[in-house]
Amino acid sequence: MNCAGRLVELFGSQAELARRLSVDRAVVSNWIKVGYVPARWAMEIEQLTGGEITAAEILNEATVRKPLKLKSRPDGESLFGSPLPGNESMNNYAPAKRIHSFHPPQRTLMGPGPTEIHPRVLTTMSQPAIGYLDPIFVDMMEELKTLLRYVYQTKNALTFPISGPGSVGMEFCFVNMVAPGDKVLVCRNGVFGARMIENVERCGGHPIVIDETWGDPVDPQKLEDALKSNRDVRVVAFVHAETSTGCQSDAKLLTEIAHRYGALVIVDAVTSLGGTPVLVDEWGIDAIYSASQKCLSCTPGLSPVSFSERVVDYVKARKDKIKSWFMDMNLLLGYWGASQRTYHHTAPTNALFALHEALLLLREEGLENCWARHHRHHLALKAGLESLGLRYLVKDEYQLPQMNAVFCAQGADEAEVRRRLLNEFGLEIGAGLGPLAGKIWRFGMMGYSCRADNVMLCLAALGSVLSDLGVAVHVGDAEAAAHAAYASQHARAAQAKKKGQARAA
Repeated sequence: MNCAGRLVELFGSQAELARRLSVDRAVVSNWIKVGYVPARWAMEIEQLTGGEITAAEILNEATVRKPLKLKSRPDGESLFGSPLPGNESMNNYAPAKRIHSFHPPQRTLMGPGPTEIHPRVLTTMSQPAIGYLDPIFVDMMEELKTLLRYVYQTKNALTFPISGPGSVGMEFCFVNMVAPGDKVLVCRNGVFGARMIENVERCGGHPIVIDETWGDPVDPQKLEDALKSNRDVRVVAFVHAETSTGCQSDAKLLTEIAHRYGALVIVDAVTSLGGTPVLVDEWGIDAIYSASQKCLSCTPGLSPVSFSERVVDYVKARKDKIKSWFMDMNLLLGYWGASQRTYHHTAPTNALFALHEALLLLREEGLENCWARHHRHHLALKAGLESLGLRYLVKDEYQLPQMNAVFCAQGADEAEVRRRLLNEFGLEIGAGLGPLAGKIWRFGMMGYSCRADNVMLCLAALGSVLSDLGVAVHVGDAEAAAHAAYASQHARAAQAKKKGQARAA
């Protein structure tokens, strides 16, 4: 039965369905006649049916029943009957081969990002474009800011998505908060701490670097010692969740130490936001940035940021001119403020639609439930990887649930393993970076990719590839270990629930 028929069956009659959708009955009658529901109704139908009929089902059926047809003419044939003057010379610059519409393959994304995108987010992203100063879009921007405050757990007024990837969020923080000559203490324990140093130098600041072994968290005592020796440090910057190693540092403690010495704090939460607790107000973080394509499971190209009033006041009081026009906080305050909008740049409207839906999904799941989901599937994946003899780079207490870095299996070509996983199973995992290149694999468990079916596919595929390459593994052990980890977690949860009910009684 097609979606149109299922809808009528679900609501009892065409008339009732038309009433629920606030349309004429003839509209519903036409759906039954043609045998499909038009794609423009996908999101509304999913919401109306509570997900019983999904937007993806509507879209897929509509595409099959009425595929998009574009009229075209054979090569060289002009719309006006004869070749236009200069046509032959223009062909000198035409592609050598015929280029067709691009349709990417379906991949299971379990690398360091991007992640798979929920069908609701994909559908929302395909909605009609509207103007970036349209009152409807302005209302959506306010909702977007509210949802971001929830995810960041903050009441900061200046919380919004920057048009650009996480690297732009990083640069936005530094270019506004670091003036020429400022001392900035940067904690480096991976690739992205090193990028912070680059930003300080480009802003004309003087970086003071605390280095840690890659795979270890930032040492709070080292930070305090460095601040004692450099009392004039204006900013402390560190990565909360280092994507290159899968290691998490204690952001709350590091922020407390920095504030004790009067420094502002910049925190990289690109991989942590949405996957592990990030509590901006409780921890007292001054400036923080993330990215849309990690645990938020949105399209790449947006960087959610949040700034305390202390930072805003500092930037407003700067006597020198911010070195970047596009990233000048003073200019963007007028664009993302709650009052009358002033034009700054053409916002990526459809990407912002997508982020709004991604954050709404997270709100519906509940932030704590989202953190728990990442932890639950991490434990299952970890049990499976360790049953294959793979050893984690990071100690247990510092491991990120959403980024699992393990040393490569002895006797296996690490690049060949990744190549086979991609080509034979459509599964993407990450390689090591910097000094860890060729030594580790990185398994991402982020956002919509963080699901039990992905865990089991990953373990089954990896076991199969390692066995084919002659590594001494027993195919099936990893899946069994993951199932046991899930069962153990369910048993503990059931016992905890029973104890809670007993106490309540």
